[in-house]
Amino acid sequence: MVVGVLRLELILHAPQSLKEKRGMVKKLLGRLRVRYPVSAAETGHQDFWQKAELGFALVGNEEGTCHRVFDRIEEEILSSGLADVSERWIEFIHY
Repeated sequence: MVVGVLRLELILHAPQSLKEKRGMVKKLLGRLRVRYPVSAAETGHQDFWQKAELGFALVGNEEGTCHRVFDRIEEEILSSGLADVSERWIEFIHY
């Protein structure tokens, strides 16, 4: 069993306030939770309206499976046009 953790730092394009940012992040996280078997949350930069840090966790059989899901999540964020990924961290815990 492998637990994969993905942390993405995003630069958001459209928000002009924290309220707009929270709405964008909530919409994005909701869409990703529905489409992929991950737990997801905003994990940092809550006080900055142009930045967001999102965290994702996934349990799988092997690292390759987790990597593929994490790659698709990043592609979906980029294709949404809402944000660019400025940093990406991945960690795996093996049991």
